[in-house]
Amino acid sequence: MSDPLQWLMEPFQFQFVARGVGMALLLGVSGGLVGCILLLRRIVLMADSFGHSLLPGIGLAYLWLGPGTVSLFTGAVIAGLFTSLMSGVVNRLTRLKEDAAFGSLFVLCFAGGVALMSKIAAPMDLLHYLFGNILGVTAADLYLVFTTTSITVLAVCVFYRALALETFDATFHRASGGRSFLTHLGILVAVVINLVAALQAVGMVLALGIFILPAVTAYLWCERFGSMLLVAAGYGGIMSCVGLLVSYHLNLPSGACMVGCLGLGYLVSLVLSPRYGLLGRLWLRRRHFDADEGSAICEQNSKRPRSFGP
Repeated sequence: MSDPLQWLMEPFQFQFVARGVGMALLLGVSGGLVGCILLLRRIVLMADSFGHSLLPGIGLAYLWLGPGTVSLFTGAVIAGLFTSLMSGVVNRLTRLKEDAAFGSLFVLCFAGGVALMSKIAAPMDLLHYLFGNILGVTAADLYLVFTTTSITVLAVCVFYRALALETFDATFHRASGGRSFLTHLGILVAVVINLVAALQAVGMVLALGIFILPAVTAYLWCERFGSMLLVAAGYGGIMSCVGLLVSYHLNLPSGACMVGCLGLGYLVSLVLSPRYGLLGRLWLRRRHFDADEGSAICEQNSKRPRSFGP
């Protein structure tokens, strides 16, 4: 076996690294899918607001149910679903816009969570939910993330048409008889469960990177919604695994390396994307006609007889 291959396969001899790679792959796939919808609906920062609103649920679950993974996951999901449901109700029934509803509820929940955490004295297993510890995941954590990712992928496949309509034209979706409100709540539920699943891996602070970086990278390369979902899911899963392996070899925090690798691909795409990157934009500008040449061509075309068809 060659030395480079040994260097590459070395982390997989440890079971905790293999579990971490599996979790990184699953989180990257589901985060990329959800991030595309958030990006196209222009509610990306909503995921960050949800991350802060989960804090009181985690604290209450720790006090009432103990430090178990299932109990903390349940508390975070309940807090997130409560925030998403109330923000949706406020948005639909009052004059407040969606961002105002999210912002007000997120601030209240975060304030309550900070007060609650001060009473708990922030034990280490709660700090993992703030900053992540993907190498400390158990088989139960991996099964939980696998279930979350499977539900997300299945929901995107089954409700693809409703998601596309709600993402690009929610008004037309309602006018055509679609259940826009239920679709909107379903999107919020998907954000909550995927965000909670990502807490153990990258923490509350960096969880937004799992959602937005694969989505914005795919957005720079793709023209269609379906291809964007596929590229974001594949890119998120692969680069999350690469980031975890880089963190092992360089002895750096795993969450930061995962988000850093995702961000590196985004920066490369931002420059090299053939149509929407910086170099592509400069190339298109050079190909534009100057003022005199363009006016001459327009005048020449205006003298031609018009006809229908191609």
